Amino acid sequence: MSTIEKKEKNLNLLIDKLNSLSLTYSQPTYEIEKIKTEKNEISRQKTEMEKKNQELLREHKYLKEKIQNLQIEVKKRSALEDNFNQEIDELSQDAENLVSEIEKWQM
Repeated sequence: MSTIEKKEKNLNLLIDKLNSLSLTYSQPTYEIEKIKTEKNEISRQKTEMEKKNQELLREHKYLKEKIQNLQIEVKKRSALEDNFNQEIDELSQDAENLVSEIEKWQM
């Protein structure tokens, strides 16, 4: 066998090996594409969840502030009610004192 024939034979063997390698790696290519697709879907879901989370955080902050404002309003109204009740008690006491004075003058 001549050198050229040996090289041709070796080259053919090498081509056959390369062909078999490309065939064996065709399945992983599909798997890689499947993994990439799943990765993209998970990434999209993650982005969507992050947006929803930000919305929920904004809504939570808004509702928390609203609750605080309502609590302040309740305290103000409670203080006004206490003040009003105190004034009613004072007026009631004054009325009782006036009735008592009138009764003294009538006797």
